[in-house]
Amino acid sequence: MREEELVISDILTRPAPEVTTEERAVVKKVARELLKKLKDLLVLNWQQKLEVGSKLKIVIECTLDHGLPLIYTPEIYLQKCSAVFEHMYESCPESDS
Repeated sequence: MREEELVISDILTRPAPEVTTEERAVVKKVARELLKKLKDLLVLNWQQKLEVGSKLKIVIECTLDHGLPLIYTPEIYLQKCSAVFEHMYESCPESDS
């Protein structure tokens, strides 16, 4: 697992919820899938483009909603969506993809 995937996986599993080995494998798969989708959206100065930020949020929400195990309550799901978006905003300020 690449470092970026590990960071997203950690965001999705820490500090909650407690996940089983099988659920952790699903979360890792979702993290890999999500990063691939997000990388396609990141363009130079993406943070200054409202449309790109909105698409990023939608992709995060949809991917996590359809991929995360049922142990994620609606409250935890919303927290994880926000945490992933904040991480992307801070760690990927500009991309020349």
